[in-house]
Amino acid sequence: MTELIEFDTERLRLRQWIPADREPFAALNADPKVMEFLHTPHERSASDAMADRCQSLITERGWGFWATEMKGTNKFIGFVGLHIPVSELPFFPCVEIGWRLAYPYWGKGFATEAARAALQVGFELLHLPEIVSFTALYNRRSRAVMERLGMRETTEIFEHPNVPMGSPLRKHCLYRLSRDQWLQGPDNIAVKQDALTAHPSR
Repeated sequence: MTELIEFDTERLRLRQWIPADREPFAALNADPKVMEFLHTPHERSASDAMADRCQSLITERGWGFWATEMKGTNKFIGFVGLHIPVSELPFFPCVEIGWRLAYPYWGKGFATEAARAALQVGFELLHLPEIVSFTALYNRRSRAVMERLGMRETTEIFEHPNVPMGSPLRKHCLYRLSRDQWLQGPDNIAVKQDALTAHPSR
């Protein structure tokens, strides 16, 4: 039986998706500020389909893009986690780390906090050999998060196949982090091992 991984950080809980997440997720996906470097804002049906897909992949694998909520208030603020891309990327196969948070929660360190914990799960619980991250070339905010996580910028600039030709968002940059680099890094303790909880999937 697949083990469902859920875990806490100092301020956040990363967990499986629930029906109540759909409405706030649709709201952040419709926000042009959130979607500035993510092509076009999602309509409600597309947003719900993405949430359903995130939920089903976590049920299937035990991990994925986890719904992320504030501890204490249980308020959904977006997603952070690990994913196997399905697009034909030049560095495929790979596992990526990604995040998407509602605009009011930007600039507070939540993405870095949650992503660092997700890296720990990937490297120390799942024993992944490498995790990558990529974004539109001009997305300095996400690139800064990647750098704070200790990910290494590469010289691999590529055109994302899901972005229309001619779009300024088509060119993407790639960051990498190996398990060895993570284990040797000074800031690799994101959450204590006993803070990670695994529950049988239902």
